[in-house]
Amino acid sequence: MRQRWIAVYALFLAILILSGCSVSPTRIRRADAVVDAGMQRQSDCDREDHCPVDSPLLDAAQQAMADSTPDLPVHVVTLLNDSEAAMVARLNLIRAARHSIDVQTYIWDQDDAGQLVLNELIKAARRGVKVRILADQLFSFGDPVLLERLATVHQNLAIRLYNPTFHEAQTSVAEFSASIVCCFMTFNQRMHNKLLLVDDLIGITGGRNYQDRYFDWDNDFDYVDRDVMVGGPAAHAMASSFETFWNHKRTTPLTHLRDVNRHLLDDDHPGPLPEPRYAHPQRVERVLEEAGDGDWIDDVLVSDTLRTGRVDFFSDLPAKTDQPDKRSAREFTAHLMRMVGAAQHEVVLQTPYLVMSDRAKAIFERLHQGDSPPRIVVSTNSLASTDAFAVYALSYKHRKRYLKDYGFEIYEMKPHAVGPAEDNADAADDQGPAPTAPGDTPKRRHMGTERGLLGSRSSARRNRPAPLTTPGRRFALHAKSIVVDDDFAMVGSHNFDPRSDHYNTEAGVIVYDARFASALRESILRDTQPENAWVIAPRQQSSLSMAIGDFSASLPVFDLWPYRYATSYDLKAGCTPMRPSDPAFFSCYTPVGDFPDVDVSPKLIYTRLITAFGAGAQGVL
Repeated sequence: MRQRWIAVYALFLAILILSGCSVSPTRIRRADAVVDAGMQRQSDCDREDHCPVDSPLLDAAQQAMADSTPDLPVHVVTLLNDSEAAMVARLNLIRAARHSIDVQTYIWDQDDAGQLVLNELIKAARRGVKVRILADQLFSFGDPVLLERLATVHQNLAIRLYNPTFHEAQTSVAEFSASIVCCFMTFNQRMHNKLLLVDDLIGITGGRNYQDRYFDWDNDFDYVDRDVMVGGPAAHAMASSFETFWNHKRTTPLTHLRDVNRHLLDDDHPGPLPEPRYAHPQRVERVLEEAGDGDWIDDVLVSDTLRTGRVDFFSDLPAKTDQPDKRSAREFTAHLMRMVGAAQHEVVLQTPYLVMSDRAKAIFERLHQGDSPPRIVVSTNSLASTDAFAVYALSYKHRKRYLKDYGFEIYEMKPHAVGPAEDNADAADDQGPAPTAPGDTPKRRHMGTERGLLGSRSSARRNRPAPLTTPGRRFALHAKSIVVDDDFAMVGSHNFDPRSDHYNTEAGVIVYDARFASALRESILRDTQPENAWVIAPRQQSSLSMAIGDFSASLPVFDLWPYRYATSYDLKAGCTPMRPSDPAFFSCYTPVGDFPDVDVSPKLIYTRLITAFGAGAQGVL
């Protein structure tokens, strides 16, 4: 008992010390002087346009901007389902930039994908382009020595971190624990926005972070994700949003971070930033070649680009937890809810985490109770595919509500979802052939989940996905998209869950074009096909078992009955896919258990326990 009180006392002492330890103005001025003295200023280009490469993507955006009027905007829009195309588009735009590049992200890792994009941005800075990187601190650039080097890499490159824990770039386990105790609301609010904006003309936003698994470069676990590239007047809203975040009080320059400041003021400096060392250089070389190949760009990206009219970019304001009563703080969330609430005949929703906020529940319940309720199709993760098993447990608890009260048709992704057949042999590189994930192109895709507090480096081992009964590379869903009435559609970072509603800032675009909506709808529905997903439908069970299950599920704790209202189904051989409401459904689908393909493990037990006892943690998760 005495040791426990000593530990508690030590924790609170650490809180008192850390919470007041911002960097002094004197140390900031000294570090700024060190940075100024060591800053690289040479230019690799002496031309006024800063030596950009030709880019049909940037050219199309420039033309759309020129053709726009305040009353009749013109945009070019490209859906980036394919992970390789998403990477190549970024590289091509970075190389084509003439004036500025602004990047905003939730995760920036130092694996191949993170190193590659960072290296290309540094090259752009060295040829005269102003580059700004804004990353959420908790999951980005966790090495203060790296940030010390980046602080002086070039005068045209500036990096800031959002909401750093105790004014540091690297969060230790003790600091992580202390921040939960002392300042949970501030610590729990993260910047979940993703944006790459070039010359204030064209931007990419959506779900992807800068980490291998978001570009299908992880050999074990990858994310099925989605971005959208938009050129035209919507880029002005992107620029305004980035500027707001860049200048916000929670956004911190490198010299203001305690650990980076300390390294800068030490006498022992690590030297210049070394050249990147890639684990798989062949794939890096491939995408670099594709980024400079006009035919490849035309075939894969330009050919899928739509020229359209209205496109809206929305973003929550930074630190929206500080201003919960201000509608503008949750602009994107509010607009998204209004869009879904106006549905007439169909909503197609794709989200990695099927945990509804109270506002979303009310909207879907109202829609389902209408005279002609719209069809609601939901594509989400299974326990076998997700790396957020705690969040899945809460979704599992409320299956009956989703099916009966909201009328959801739920399709949960299989961990080895095959998607379209891979026929491009050159996609195989030094890591061997890669199986495809579901999507609307035969190229490789990436899957992803990032779960706030549960995704910290200190808890990475706990957040590994559950072990499977089958071997092979695993895919998880990370795309966040909605199509309403085949008329307009959203692609962004919003998960439609309580965390996206109330804690994290989110961003995305809404495209008012039936062609875009149709393409996005087709992509999502492909992920619901039998080869890619299990169907969630009512379990065939006795009325007594169902009554006990209903009573158990109504309990906030001790929800222990193992036979839930619904379970997972797989299509029988020789049958045609059909909706769960079809009278022939149970003759063509066979039940495969609540957690198909998941091996018996602590993860399985934890999932059951969180279902039984964790309902109160829904908002935090």
